[in-house]
Amino acid sequence: MSDSIGSVLRRERQLRRMSIEEVAQTTRIPLRLLRLLEDDQLDELPGDVFARGYIRSYARTLGLESAPLIRKLDETTADREQRDPTPLPSVQTPERGRRFGIAFALFVLLLLFTLALSIVLQPRHRDVPVELSQGETPAPLVADA
Repeated sequence: MSDSIGSVLRRERQLRRMSIEEVAQTTRIPLRLLRLLEDDQLDELPGDVFARGYIRSYARTLGLESAPLIRKLDETTADREQRDPTPLPSVQTPERGRRFGIAFALFVLLLLFTLALSIVLQPRHRDVPVELSQGETPAPLVADA
């Protein structure tokens, strides 16, 4: 099979006079992913397992045997891995936004702790009402007759 996976699927779909929308509805594969598959943009698909499932479902919908297409996918994947080995993940420092979030959370916790401590250590007042004045009460005024 010299043709690519996408070109085979597109050609067979067009021979059967099916629109890509009909295939999407039948297979329940999102239209965007079917277009990526037909355009041979296999790197843009969610993952190898999903790509295999999409190819099998698409081939079954068109009445094709999926095994040759899966073999072609395996060859393409093997070639790609030989050319571009997967890089090892690097150790990175936390993002600036994450550090800011942690600092903000610590500030809020410190503020709440201070508030709670001030409530607990607040001096207790007696429940006796405060007198307005401590002096003697003046005598009532008597009018001279």
